[in-house]
Amino acid sequence: MENVGITITRREAVLAIGFDRAQKKNALTAAMYTAMAEALRQAGGDDAVRVVLFHGSESAFTAGNDLEDFLERPPSGDDAPVFRFLLAVAGFDKPLVAAVNGPAVGLGTTLLLHCDLVYAGDNARFSMPFTQLGLVPEFGSSLLLPMVAGYQRAAEMLLLGEAFDAQAALAAGFVTRVLPVAESLPAAWKAAEKLARLPRKSVEVTRSLLRGANREAIVQRMRDESAHFRRMLAEPAAREAFAAFLAKRKPDFSGL
Repeated sequence: MENVGITITRREAVLAIGFDRAQKKNALTAAMYTAMAEALRQAGGDDAVRVVLFHGSESAFTAGNDLEDFLERPPSGDDAPVFRFLLAVAGFDKPLVAAVNGPAVGLGTTLLLHCDLVYAGDNARFSMPFTQLGLVPEFGSSLLLPMVAGYQRAAEMLLLGEAFDAQAALAAGFVTRVLPVAESLPAAWKAAEKLARLPRKSVEVTRSLLRGANREAIVQRMRDESAHFRRMLAEPAAREAFAAFLAKRKPDFSGL
């Protein structure tokens, strides 16, 4: 899996999925989504794995989708690699922990709404710039973010799509703790290992009680978002946004 930009590390009952494309700030490709979905499938069926941990490096969690790869392989349906990964996360029954440093863009932020514990370095910068790309939120974030952050704060983050820091993410409710950069991943490992030592059934049932009431609604919202996302991907605003990104210029949305 290292060849596609994903590393898998196992420490006893904790399996860590690492984003590992330093030259691209860990931007995500279709191959990476496929690898992560498969890792979650295997972890879900392995009783010896009790917790999954997501992490990047000290300088970057993930810059979100690799736009060149994304444009070459746009998601065309529920069997697209990205959507298989989204469904794998949403349906995962075991605890999810994350360590976040540096940029966490797009899915790099929305993934955290599905995690149970999130440890952010004080250099973390979050953004969900979907409207800036002529698109809509994904990963159920249009449902989950207002639930944890409140409507007004979620609206500011999703409608404006501007970057915000770790303290703002902590205040919004989807970061557990903010730490110095070098301490975030060790803290995440420590928390994951604590969870793994607790009685498995107690942890998984408690997690189910915490999240179960919203599971069907989350999956349905993901499907609704995906339908809008795929349609808008072919519309003029998204085409202009992507063309501007590739040309390294500001997009012109006048008339759109």
